[in-house]
Amino acid sequence: MSLDVNQLFIEICGTDAFFAFEGEISSERINIILEEMEKKLVNSPIDVKIRKKVYNIMVECLQNLYHHSDEVPADLASILGKSYGMIVVKKQGDNFRLVVGNFITNEKVELLSGKIDKLNSMSTTELKEMYKFILNYQKLSSKGGGGLGLIDIARKSDNKLEYQFYPYNQSYSFYRLDILV
Repeated sequence: MSLDVNQLFIEICGTDAFFAFEGEISSERINIILEEMEKKLVNSPIDVKIRKKVYNIMVECLQNLYHHSDEVPADLASILGKSYGMIVVKKQGDNFRLVVGNFITNEKVELLSGKIDKLNSMSTTELKEMYKFILNYQKLSSKGGGGLGLIDIARKSDNKLEYQFYPYNQSYSFYRLDILV
């Protein structure tokens, strides 16, 4: 059975999403999402420190969606658009959970899961050192990133990153990243 992305989005949102978006990711759309999220956070009785963390992690997540998502599988492009992504923010007690999803080619699944596993195995100090090293010595990739996005998310969240890949077809999977803040 193939993945139903709309159903997955509905399940992730549940009945208590603080913020939710799914659709094409563009630079204009990112600005709108961030403005909307900022308004929601400012109008909520949330500690300023947590508010800033959630917002900053959301910025990183949206940049990752914009720069690193693969095109949507051809059979879904007319329905979801070519650059589909989702982001859901939920309040969980004193914490927030950000859930981000997008399609990636299956050849990237092992590489990405390896990167996240490595980050999850590192201490706060090791993450900080790795971030500094890449910031000072890494060259920018063809997509404009230096590999700092996931490291920054891991550093700012102070929690292990959770992820899951939902197989779609022989070429694509849907990547889900859960971040507890």
